[in-house]
Amino acid sequence: MKITEIRIHLMGEERLKAFASVTFDDAFVVRNMKVVEGTKGVFLCMPSRKLPDGSHKDMVHPINQEFRRYLEENVLKAYQEELAKHPQVPPAGTEPTDPAA
Repeated sequence: MKITEIRIHLMGEERLKAFASVTFDDAFVVRNMKVVEGTKGVFLCMPSRKLPDGSHKDMVHPINQEFRRYLEENVLKAYQEELAKHPQVPPAGTEPTDPAA
């Protein structure tokens, strides 16, 4: 299975940096993946839904570590490329500066 398109929608929030939609083999799309800032850098979260007990369950997820790595590397690369096009959005790992300070 090959990634044929990645669309990134930048958010620029404290933890939620972007949403990603990934198309596989020009035939199947997964929307609402999230690029999130964690304590060890940015990572990819799968689309999930909130359960009645308040926890979240992934709706889709990679079956093996090799595909997870392939997916995350490509989405994070697309995220960095999108950031480069929009320098006004603070990159992950940085805090916005206050021009009044």
